[in-house]
Amino acid sequence: MSIIKKIWSRSKRKATYLSGDARHVLGLDKELYRNARGSRIILYHNVSKGDPHKFNTLFLTCERFEEHLQYYKKNFNVVSLDDYYAGNFSNEKFNICLTFDDGLANNYHYVLSLLTKYCIPATFFVTAIRDAGFDILWNDMLSIAGYYGPEKFTYKDQTYRKNRNNKYVDENGALYADKLRSTGFNEKAALMSFLEQLTGFKANRQDDDYWLQMTPAQIKTMSASAYVNIGAHGYYHNDLAHISSTSAASEMTMCRQYLENLTGKQINSFAFPYGSYNDQVLKDAKAAGYTQLLATDFINTGDWQDNALRERFTVNPFISTANQLNAIIRGSYA
Repeated sequence: MSIIKKIWSRSKRKATYLSGDARHVLGLDKELYRNARGSRIILYHNVSKGDPHKFNTLFLTCERFEEHLQYYKKNFNVVSLDDYYAGNFSNEKFNICLTFDDGLANNYHYVLSLLTKYCIPATFFVTAIRDAGFDILWNDMLSIAGYYGPEKFTYKDQTYRKNRNNKYVDENGALYADKLRSTGFNEKAALMSFLEQLTGFKANRQDDDYWLQMTPAQIKTMSASAYVNIGAHGYYHNDLAHISSTSAASEMTMCRQYLENLTGKQINSFAFPYGSYNDQVLKDAKAAGYTQLLATDFINTGDWQDNALRERFTVNPFISTANQLNAIIRGSYA
């Protein structure tokens, strides 16, 4: 995209958001909500008490998330994932389903109580990384290292430097995170051990909300809630489309077994880490027993015909609640 097109696109979005906020102040969005029909699965990740953008863009403040719930409760029909797949929708309101990825402990500490307060269901897609002996996902480790780590470091004879966004890149400017997505977990685990020693970030207990995974006991408590459904999100949080098909199939099966043993419930839903999948991953996910498969964007034109596969709409942490609801209805941030 050319610079002129980028500027135009950015300006157009800004105008859209200013218009959305103005309509909200004037009370004109009430008619939009009243007349909206359709359905959408919404993707959240995390909430925090502190700065939501300290390490990455996957967080909302607790206050903003509660505001979302208040608006959803008033204007939308919020359904469980099972009801969404069954098509149990309202004909009088726009229908949405809430999902959370990654299984961080902030979901347990903050989200669970808010769902209970507003009687709103949600599905949480959890990894089995605790079963593997870790309390953090590799991508979260790399994000935190970009904040606390040195300007550059050398690992396995390769030097990595921070770019302007505090992301480590190689000598060609390629993101280290992108390189790691194509590796198995052993290489990621070795790097995690190196980065933990390099940064010592775990001593900063005030940062736990940004990386600490739910414990098995917390997952069990979540699963026992009438407002929570637990789904699988991979064993190691690997990009399943970029590792061997044998490893990907094993991850999906092992994660399901771990969560079923932990919760005592059947696990039918799976959200692809990073929204990444391919035809073989889809085939193996179904063979592993999953009947509800969640992506972000479809990769093939015919994917919408797959009864098991659904797209999700990721929340934008940088816009107002009114503009978030407007975008959900439109299905676009443009």
